[in-house]
Amino acid sequence: MIMKAGTNFSFLKDIDKNLYEIITEAENLYRGEFFEQSITQTRRFGEHICRNVLGQHRTTEITFDEMLATLKDKTGGSEQEKEFINDLYFLKKQGNSSVHSGTVKKDAIVALECLQRAFEAGLNYAVYNKNAQNSLLTLNYDIDLLVTGKKSKKTLQEKYLEEKQKNTTTKFKPKKTSSKTTKKSKKQVSSMKSISQKSGVSLFWIIVGIFLIITLCTVLFLFI
Repeated sequence: MIMKAGTNFSFLKDIDKNLYEIITEAENLYRGEFFEQSITQTRRFGEHICRNVLGQHRTTEITFDEMLATLKDKTGGSEQEKEFINDLYFLKKQGNSSVHSGTVKKDAIVALECLQRAFEAGLNYAVYNKNAQNSLLTLNYDIDLLVTGKKSKKTLQEKYLEEKQKNTTTKFKPKKTSSKTTKKSKKQVSSMKSISQKSGVSLFWIIVGIFLIITLCTVLFLFI
């Protein structure tokens, strides 16, 4: 029996089954590395949310762009509403770029951001339009669940602390000193033995004395 992969959008299953199926398909496309198709699917998700929120206020609007413009005019200007509109505009823009692109761009980063934006829009839709519990707003998008289909056992805080610890321990390490040890120069030991002085007249001076006497005798002989 093949187990169905988990999804970040399980909160939508009992609120709006159509939206749930659209966005879970976007996650499946991402897992299969069909990133452009995933982006297009998140755009479709955003358009359906926009249509649902407009509800009876929708008149002649047909395109996603027209519905978004009307929805923007109807909002009260709260931060939640601004974020919701911004997320939908992002999904529309990226979805249009993906559909009209002449080349296939395997842009996993953009596709991931689209899923995260769709997640935030889905939470706002569930809480503020379908009166779901406010506790849903504390949920965070689980990338591990997206990639593996299995819910991460670690909380967002634990992941942050783990990543922070990893970054602090992988800083530049000091270079290892060369294993070759330089040979220490041997101490130059010089022992000087004192030579005892010989007593008496040295042979050198005796010879000099003899030659001096001979020279004196010769001089005296010449002048006598």
